[in-house]
Order: sequence, then C-alpha cells, then structure tokens
Amino acid sequence: MAAATVLGRLSLIPNLSCKPKLKSNRRTTPTSVSIRAQASFSDPFVLQLAESLEDSLTASSSSSLPLQRIRESSAETLLSTPWPSKKDEPFRFTDTSFIRYSQIEPVVSSTHQRNSQFLDDLSETQFPSAVIIDGFVSNLTIGPSDLPDGVYFGSFAGLPDELTNRISEFVGNFDSGDLFWSINGMGAPDLTVIYVPEGCKVVNPIYLRYSCGETGDRESKRLPVSNPRVFVMVEEGGEIGIVEEFVGKEEQGFYWTNPVLEVVVQKNGKVKHSYLQKESMGSAHIKWTFVRQEAESEYELVEVSTGGKLGRHNLHVQQLGPDTLTELTTFHMCVNEQTLDLHSRIVLDHPRGTSRQLHKCIVAHSSGQAVFDGNVRVNKFAQQTNAGQLTRSLLLKPRATVNIKPNLQIIADDVKCSHGAAISDLEEDQLFYFQARGIDLETARRALISSFGSEVIEKFPNREIRDQARNHLKCLL
Repeated sequence: MAAATVLGRLSLIPNLSCKPKLKSNRRTTPTSVSIRAQASFSDPFVLQLAESLEDSLTASSSSSLPLQRIRESSAETLLSTPWPSKKDEPFRFTDTSFIRYSQIEPVVSSTHQRNSQFLDDLSETQFPSAVIIDGFVSNLTIGPSDLPDGVYFGSFAGLPDELTNRISEFVGNFDSGDLFWSINGMGAPDLTVIYVPEGCKVVNPIYLRYSCGETGDRESKRLPVSNPRVFVMVEEGGEIGIVEEFVGKEEQGFYWTNPVLEVVVQKNGKVKHSYLQKESMGSAHIKWTFVRQEAESEYELVEVSTGGKLGRHNLHVQQLGPDTLTELTTFHMCVNEQTLDLHSRIVLDHPRGTSRQLHKCIVAHSSGQAVFDGNVRVNKFAQQTNAGQLTRSLLLKPRATVNIKPNLQIIADDVKCSHGAAISDLEEDQLFYFQARGIDLETARRALISSFGSEVIEKFPNREIRDQARNHLKCLL
C-alpha cells in the first residue's frame, strides 16, 4: 500500500537564540580563493569538491567583486560543512547519495555555445530571454522595444557604473543557506542581473531558460555539475515577471544542476515568478531561491516540477516591512523512480503581513517519493498577520510515498493563521460520477489527475507558460 507521513506542528514559542557564526583566519587575494590551507577542518569529500570548483573557474569566469565575496564566504562555509545525510533533519526524507557517490566534475565552459540549432530551439519565445547553458549565458535576446528605459538585463560585468555599487550592496546579503548554496557560491562562473528602476512597470516577463550542454556517463558515474546564479532587484514601485524554465536535452541525461536565484523587492514593488522544472529523469536538480521583501511589496511564485531523479527546491522568503504579501503555489508530480522535495520557509517580522501557500503533489510511481517541509514563522512584532498553508497529495500507486511536514511557529498573539494537510488516492465517488455518464475508468482517472494539477497551472500569469505546462502534464499522463 502507499505510504504517507504527516509531521505537523503548531507552536507558540519564545524567541530563539542566534547561532554563532564560524570565523576563519584564512586570507585570500581579490582574484583567488584558496581553501587548501584549512583542509583539516573539512569533510574530505566536500573539500575535494570545493577544490575542483575552485580549479574550474577559468579566465572566462567573472571576477566581479560580489562573486569574489560570495566565493570567499562560501569557501569558509565548506570548510566546516559535511555532506548531508538522512541523520540531518533537513534531509531526513531526501537521499542525496546519488550525488555523493558520483564522480562530480564542474563544467568548465559551455561546449554548446557553438551549436546554433541547440540555441535556436531553446530561444523560441516571444519574451526578452536568456539561454543559460551549464551556468553560462549563451544567448541573450532583447528587442529594441522589449524593455523600458532604465531596466538592465545581462551579466554583472556589463552593469552601468551607477548601478554597480547599488547591486553589490545586496548580492549575497541573505541568511546563510546549506551546503548546496555554498557549492553554488564557489562554482558560479557568472552573475546574471535583472534590475528594474523605481516606478518602472515591465509589461513583458523576462524568460530564463536553463539547460545542460554537457551530460555525464551513468556507468562511470561521471556527473557534470553547473552552478547558474541570477540576481533580481526591483526598486520602489517597480513591477516585473520572471520565468525560469529548466529543461533536459536527453530524457535520461546524467548531470547535476545547482542554481541560485536571489530576489530583492523594495517598497511597493511586485514580482511574479514562474518556475518550470522539467529536467531529465536521470539528473539531479537542487535549487535555492532567496526572496527579500520590503514594506507593501508583493512576491508571487507559481511552480510546476516534474523532472530529475532528485529534485529539490529550497525556498526562503523574508518579509522585512509591514503590509507585505507572499503567495506560493506549487505542484510536484513524480511519474518515475524519483524524489521531488520542497523545503520552504517564510519569516514574517512586521505587522499586517499576509502569506498564502498551496502545495500539491502527485506520486504516480511505486518507487516515487514527494517531500514537503513548509515552515511559516510569525515573529513577535508581526501582529495582525494572516498566514495560511495547505498541502494536498495524491498517491496513485502501491508503495508510492509522500512525507509532509507543515510547521507553523507563532510568537505574535494577534494573528489569523492556519495550516492543513490531506493525502489520498482518487475518490471513488468521483470516478463513479464519470463512469455513470459512460466515461471509462482510465479516461476518468486521467481527467481527475489533470484537474488536480490545473489548479496550480492556471495561476501562471502568462498564457504561453500555462499552455506549455498543461501540454507537458498531458504528455506525462
């Protein structure tokens, strides 16, 4: 029979003490990050990976000040961070041994930049777009009227002088992530920047399409890893839509994508974030998204994830001002022997904040597993907060597994908060309703499964993205 675990917690707790930061006496130069001197403090495997990441940074890699700062802090973190195991609470249900016991090789350069057909296939969209292959921006498509004056979209190295210091102030200025955040910090070859000036409303979304140019070999366990990194900043009153799509070139491609997206939304700004994860079924995909929201800002995420032997999205949102809105809507579907995992954390620190989260997943394979760990923290001064969290899961095969851990921590005393979880197979009475009208059982099941995911897909703000996600779901079914 199918397996389901629900670990829920609703707690009223005192303020937690801060964890002390580890410091290192290691000295570095502006152009080099040396980690070998501190080898005795690190997990040997992590140290070896860190050294290979350092060696992979070629002359074509960006040496901008923000990336150098991130590389140095990431190197220090890797010195004291072991590879995660199931004994670690954040990875209790997520097995990363598939990556751990592979021969990981950082991608040095994009071998497919010269493959014009490959780029053309990835560049087909009506929106301003970038094709990012193995962490390198390989094709930037911006029409003369696509973006308003003052909007920047491109590499950090191409920023106008007047924006360099402004962007540098915020890049990497987030609470520390985990080991995979630091691996990206060490290995990101460039920083793609999207900047929206004050009061500017960008009508067309910016489309970021990621792919792998280099795949490994399952038999030899050679696993290429790429570390794309994107930074988005929306000034006061600005608005923009961001679309991220991750695609695999081969159905069973063997590779690891380890991306990071940082988003800063200033007062009264709005960001609509669409995220489609359609990696190859033999790949690993571990993504970090950090969002920082100032007063009266809005951040909306719609996510559909179906790919990867291992797919994990670490999503952290910090509300740093009053009257702030966060809305997260996600759908994961396992149709193979795979694990799809969402670890989310929303921190509310100011009055009248609102957060709404809906997570849905389908496990349609007997060896498939879905994981949801959703944490909403309402701190002392976040009075009159309205926070809701709901997760719903369908288990369609014997031995299919879902592990659910909704977690609502409340310190404020004047709030309206709720969370809920539901796990089931398709309802018999719903199937009977179809059959009573002459519709066969298999068609009825497909219709109900499709409608289960459509609730999330219909929230994509652009029709092109909705149609693409809908067609992808139909192909999987």
